[in-house]
Amino acid sequence: MVRPAELRRRVSSETVAQNQEIVRIFHPSDFSESSEVAFAHALKLALITRSEFQILNVQANNGEYDWDSFPGVREMLEKWGELPPDSSRSAITKLGVKVEKNIGRDNDPVVSVLYFLSRKPADLIVIATHQYQGRMRWLNKPIAEPIARESGEMTLFLPHGVEGFVSLDDGGISLREILIPVDNDPDPGQAIDTAASLAASLNLEEVRFTAIHVGSESDMPDLHTVDREGWIWNIQCTRGDPVENILQASKGCRADLIVMPTAGHDGFLDALRGSTTERVVRGANCPVLAIPVNQPGQ
Repeated sequence: MVRPAELRRRVSSETVAQNQEIVRIFHPSDFSESSEVAFAHALKLALITRSEFQILNVQANNGEYDWDSFPGVREMLEKWGELPPDSSRSAITKLGVKVEKNIGRDNDPVVSVLYFLSRKPADLIVIATHQYQGRMRWLNKPIAEPIARESGEMTLFLPHGVEGFVSLDDGGISLREILIPVDNDPDPGQAIDTAASLAASLNLEEVRFTAIHVGSESDMPDLHTVDREGWIWNIQCTRGDPVENILQASKGCRADLIVMPTAGHDGFLDALRGSTTERVVRGANCPVLAIPVNQPGQ
């Protein structure tokens, strides 16, 4: 059942503050094709938010340093037309982006990434799923989900084989459909605000937000949507398995992005492990942005 957005309280876009200021974006890479897509998304977001951009590759303790395999920031920005050909390194900083490439030493990439984040916390992690399919293989085990659930940071997942909403060719944005699963717990307000702030930051003139609640209509949380010309809000109630309904809704509206609220910082590990969020990440055919929501008293 689709409920008109007018049934929910709305606020103007001018009153929406940034949910979380993005100062540092972190991208762990295994130099695979999937990581290249995640790298493009991380770089584009760093460019838009003028953030510090940290790139990390983890290499085995007995391996050689492989600096040459790092994705080329200047090359990508020149390809996108953000920099002229053969630009100097200093040209990047003039765009407001500070880039730092790092190599971690550990036989377990999760341990190395979490240690790095403990020293340099990120406001946003951008990571490809199924990184064990890349050239480095990263020990042939899942990497993205453990990093997200242990760090408790806002994380943008790029599923393997998905192009995402940032073009590798020209850096163009193709983000018109955003799906937001909502429930009373965790509070969906932060996910709604983040989705709206992202759309505003990307200067999206036309975008449709679909808030889906799996449950009874009487239990639908009160949503504060955002008024802006060209933005459309749909509210949908369904019944059944949450993951199946979310993934089906994603395919039905051809979502370019799923924005999911998760439990707050202290409960993030328990909330994500084997939960609706992690199962959606595994089955999604578009990027998934997981938003840790602080609970009362935290």
